[in-house]
Amino acid sequence: MVVIRLARYGRLKLPFYKIVVADRRRFRNCKFIEKIGFYNPFLEFKNNIGIFINIDLLNYWIKKGVVISKRVNFLIKKYFKLKIN
Repeated sequence: MVVIRLARYGRLKLPFYKIVVADRRRFRNCKFIEKIGFYNPFLEFKNNIGIFINIDLLNYWIKKGVVISKRVNFLIKKYFKLKIN
């Protein structure tokens, strides 16, 4: 099963996340199918939006039938005001 989820990068106590399309059976930071965006939680506190998602790629993968993780779904609703699922 394919899922859209966060992959954690960055360093200790300074996380940076890539929003990726990956196989659910793989580990969090293993190979992924495609990167569709990023999320930086520390830019959020500096009044900058620290998130980018390619909406065209998101819609493409949703039409293919991928499952969106709870956290990514929350971020999409919060920043882009989109109703998914």
